[in-house]
Amino acid sequence: MAHIPGTALITGASTGLGAVYADRLARRGYDLILVARDAGRMEALAARLRDETGRTIDVLPADLTRRDDLARVEARLADDAAITLLVNNAGMSLTGGLLDSGIDQVERLIALNVAAPTLLAGAAGKAFAQRKAGGIITIASVLALAPEMFDGVYSGSKAFVLNLSISLAQQLEPLGVRVQAVLPGATRTEIWERSGKDVDSFPVEWVMDAGDLVDAALLGFERGETITIPPLADEGQWLAFDAARRAMDGKLSNREVAPRYRAAVTA
Repeated sequence: MAHIPGTALITGASTGLGAVYADRLARRGYDLILVARDAGRMEALAARLRDETGRTIDVLPADLTRRDDLARVEARLADDAAITLLVNNAGMSLTGGLLDSGIDQVERLIALNVAAPTLLAGAAGKAFAQRKAGGIITIASVLALAPEMFDGVYSGSKAFVLNLSISLAQQLEPLGVRVQAVLPGATRTEIWERSGKDVDSFPVEWVMDAGDLVDAALLGFERGETITIPPLADEGQWLAFDAARRAMDGKLSNREVAPRYRAAVTA
């Protein structure tokens, strides 16, 4: 029997990476549920993709920083057995950094970048584990590995979803559920303009096209990668980093204080 992809639920689907994921997944045979605040842009995208691919595409307007809206998307993931893939893409960055941003903006970032993908991954993970099939893709960032380069609230939120993905992969992959974290570098999307930043201020060789990013990320997903870093040419650097981290396993908890923290004994 031919493989039937099922339905992909994509957050932040009105623009940027989310809209590209919608295009690529529809062309791979997925039906779609598009989730974002901008219903108009999603309806336009849905109409185009229905016409070009013939897939069934639902539009689910939601502000994922609002608990009631988030709960509706969680319920859809829990209750709709046709859903086989969650793409946790919605996100934002601050206009400045923690020290020059208002508390409302910081709380909104945490709600969208941390709370929403966590709760949606939880809802999808429980449903997929019961069916022993499915996939969860979460958009993190290379800044999860380089907090010195950018605002720590944003990079910290991306480190959170990276850790979450690694943990979920360990729990879910033995059950037949795929988990992937995608770590883009600078990518040409509207997130820059929304946060008052100019992506063109970066060297041109740093900025990846959104289509190229998603194509690479989906190739990594199809290969079974848990961590996909499309801009990193030398995979060995990531493997060495990960191996160094794993080498500390079993050494990070100890009854005895490490010798370097003991007071020097003087005669």
